[in-house]
Amino acid sequence: MDCTARPRYHRAMMAPCPCGSSDDLDACCGRFLAGAPAPTALALMRSRYTAYVRGAIDYLVDTHDASTRGTIDRAAVVAWIRDTAWLGLEIVHTVNGGASDDEGVVEFIARGTTRGAPFAQRERSRFRRREGRWFYVDGAAPPARATATIGRNAACPCGSGKKYKRCHGA
Repeated sequence: MDCTARPRYHRAMMAPCPCGSSDDLDACCGRFLAGAPAPTALALMRSRYTAYVRGAIDYLVDTHDASTRGTIDRAAVVAWIRDTAWLGLEIVHTVNGGASDDEGVVEFIARGTTRGAPFAQRERSRFRRREGRWFYVDGAAPPARATATIGRNAACPCGSGKKYKRCHGA
């Protein structure tokens, strides 16, 4: 047996990355939490979610843009991390934020439970690259989608053939 050969690890032995990628933690977000710069806004977004899961508050602060870093309530973030069980991250949409961009937007849904209460946090996060490193600037809930109003005398959208007021509007 060649002692210099890299050992083969069974996939089940590797810790999966909390960000939801199919990679193990070390090959995915772990390297960014260890200090390597994230190459894209999306990679930084995923690594920040992983930092929340793992309780890496210093990473969250360090990857926050200097222009908005003063808004961080460190004690509140620590309490939220301590009280939250994270259930998953879903990336909804990205705009720019690639390796050749200086700004980007990542829309995501982070799911979890805080003190037993489930939540789904949907946010459009803005990112900025400065001196080769990506930083989280801020985030906001995406605008609510307009919903059509159904008139009482309109056909019910369920397809029953009845008027809305006599079907689901009753």
